[in-house]
Amino acid sequence: MHAVLITLAVCLAAGPASADRIKDLTTIAGVRDNHLTGFGIVVGLDGTGDDSRSPLVKGALTKMLKKLGVTVDPADLKAKNVAAVMITTELPAFAKPGMTLDITVSSVGNAKSLAGGMLLAAPLKGADQRTWAIAQGSLSIGGFVAEGASGSTAKKNHTLVGLVPGGAQVEASAPTQMPQHQIALLLKQPDFTTATRMREAIITALGPSAARLTDAGTVVVPIAKGSDVGQMIAQLEAIEVDPDVKAKVIIDEKTGTIVIGEAVTLRTVAITFGALTIEVDEAPIASQPDATFGRGTTKILERTSVKVNEADNQIRVLHKAGTVGDVAAALAALGAKPRDLVSILRALKAAGALRADLETL
Repeated sequence: MHAVLITLAVCLAAGPASADRIKDLTTIAGVRDNHLTGFGIVVGLDGTGDDSRSPLVKGALTKMLKKLGVTVDPADLKAKNVAAVMITTELPAFAKPGMTLDITVSSVGNAKSLAGGMLLAAPLKGADQRTWAIAQGSLSIGGFVAEGASGSTAKKNHTLVGLVPGGAQVEASAPTQMPQHQIALLLKQPDFTTATRMREAIITALGPSAARLTDAGTVVVPIAKGSDVGQMIAQLEAIEVDPDVKAKVIIDEKTGTIVIGEAVTLRTVAITFGALTIEVDEAPIASQPDATFGRGTTKILERTSVKVNEADNQIRVLHKAGTVGDVAAALAALGAKPRDLVSILRALKAAGALRADLETL
């Protein structure tokens, strides 16, 4: 395992969890965003564009110039101030022509930087291959790349992905319809307990038979004849529900992070752990020939020294912990080094003392 720094990140708030709005916990069936994707050309780069021999850039630029009435031989295009990019954005539900969308522009070639570039007009299509928006505008990068004459470079942030705020204009209305007979609230994290609480909260706000539970991820609200659907959805979205959460511990060894959820508890357990340190020291020495006989040559001999140190730790008792704050305090009292916490948590889980699911990213 890599020598990583494991950081224990926990929320130590002692108060009860605050309720969330239904708007933040659910989406409405049939009302969603749509992915849009397009291919474009960024111009105006300061010699940081794609390789001048790139057929992708040459073909796209030649085709674009031809549409503008300019005929150019692809072999004559050698400038490195042009880059091929992919464009992505989200078309929100109920979007109308004339609305603007923020877009993300990403290099697909071997460009060094998109800083200072201008995206030329490019269509954005959905999965149905229909053009829903047109993108164009100046890129905002938030970083830079500088090169010296000797080949040295200085770089800040990622310069091959940029944003264009309001860089796409919607050309067609999003294919979204208002619910007709019922409003199906889809939980972002399906859970029977949360769904039941949501149904009860809706019944309390709107009256008996106002909602029913179909499964762990869906709460259905019938629409009465003559009801204002928009107003009804707004009223539902404002209702607050206390969502249930699973007891879970997240471990990300790549970044060295451990996150313990608020529902995690710990039962009494005895634990000990040892710290093993191995030191390898290599000190080459020179072997000289005997000056008396004058024969032989000087040689370098490898000399390796290995030291193993194992610290002895006494058995300690972790007492029952009922809150995330108690769990954090118990683990901190062990005096374990950050990298040891991963193994300790897995051992506690295997022993049945840690009441939580372990999830490794």
